Amino acid sequence: MEINKSIFKSYDIRGIYPKELNEEAAFNIGKSFVESCSAKKVAVGQDARVSSPVIFKALTSGIQAGGAEVYDIGQVPTECLYFAVGTYDFDAGIMITASHNPKEYNGFKIVKKEGSNIKIVGGKELIPYIEEGGSKKDIEPEIEKKDMWHDYLNHILSFVDLSEIMPMKVVIDGSNGVAGNAVLKIKDKLPVEIIDLNFKPDGNFPNHAPNPLLDGSADQISQKIKEEKADLGFIFDGDGDRVYLITEKGEFVKADITLTLLAKYFLQKNPGAGIAFHVTCSKSVSEFVKKWGGEPIRTKVGFINIQQGLMDNNGVMGGELSGHYCFKDNFYSDSGMIALLTLLQIISKDGRKVSEIMKELSIYAKGPEINFEVEDKDAVMKKIKEKYSDGKQDFLDGITVEYDDWWFNARPSNTEPLLRLTVEADTEELRAQKQKELSDFIEKQ
Repeated sequence: MEINKSIFKSYDIRGIYPKELNEEAAFNIGKSFVESCSAKKVAVGQDARVSSPVIFKALTSGIQAGGAEVYDIGQVPTECLYFAVGTYDFDAGIMITASHNPKEYNGFKIVKKEGSNIKIVGGKELIPYIEEGGSKKDIEPEIEKKDMWHDYLNHILSFVDLSEIMPMKVVIDGSNGVAGNAVLKIKDKLPVEIIDLNFKPDGNFPNHAPNPLLDGSADQISQKIKEEKADLGFIFDGDGDRVYLITEKGEFVKADITLTLLAKYFLQKNPGAGIAFHVTCSKSVSEFVKKWGGEPIRTKVGFINIQQGLMDNNGVMGGELSGHYCFKDNFYSDSGMIALLTLLQIISKDGRKVSEIMKELSIYAKGPEINFEVEDKDAVMKKIKEKYSDGKQDFLDGITVEYDDWWFNARPSNTEPLLRLTVEADTEELRAQKQKELSDFIEKQ
């Protein structure tokens, strides 16, 4: 049976189970990955998806068939897999997860150790090594369990001073993924009242989708915050590596504004360091970073680019609009838990309501990313470049054009016939006007 190559994405492997990703594919991916990098010890974690246990058995059989030892770190957030590879003597790690995708999906996030850091292995990198054939039943894997919870919890708690976190009422939505278990393990150490929602892992995601950005996903936590008169809230995605801040009014805080708040804290502790963000983040991120004495590191969209930007430019932390926040002292990897703990300390020390803090940082009117179906993306991009040639243009990722009181970014999707548009302006009126202008122009092409 031939493996469906569409499951191999730029940054991971992901597909519908069992139609696109099944046990045979998992076996071959495990075996081929080990052979591609000569790994000897591989840590494997899994999320709460219904198909994860059977995928785990097939994948670990393949890893062992490739000649490596397998270490099971259990059902954990993805960041625990990163921690395990960065901390212990593992050569590599594979997390069985489809992150924020619907329940029908599953997949793999793969990392390997490079010196003292860890590197993400993109799914497409494995395609040349995939060997068809072989069976998930070839061997019964011999697996050693590795409990890394004690060390991991000490690690994330080392990022904050617990004495500076004030008593607050905090609603946390685990989205029926794997983040809830991590929160429960540190709950008694925090001087806050935690009201938990959807902490029980359930791969059917019965209460809302595991993607906090989908319409309706944050309705439950928003209502709960207002009911409980809570000070703030957090909502995680399915595998716990992305987290979003919710104000005391139940309002979603855009991730680039949350990034700005985190940046201020880390620049106070690391003067002059770099803060990484991608091209569609608000221009206020760069402005505030400069104001606070930091070095803006602007990258292409995609977490792997944020991570590389940090490594190459003396970066201390970074983030993106999808809710990933990564930290130099966390092996340059992302952690929803470190972001949550740090935000609790920052908000405690500030003393104001979250909505007031965020209003101060939200100085521009920025619209959501809009997708347009475009067959000839290159031709449309060329016309956009010509039409807006009077603005300051750069081509780091697609085209960004900047004017005195507004800017936009248009970038083609790598995998779909889509053109993605982001517009930001000094006022909401101007943003709406320019967004309509650009949208009309693209749709007429």
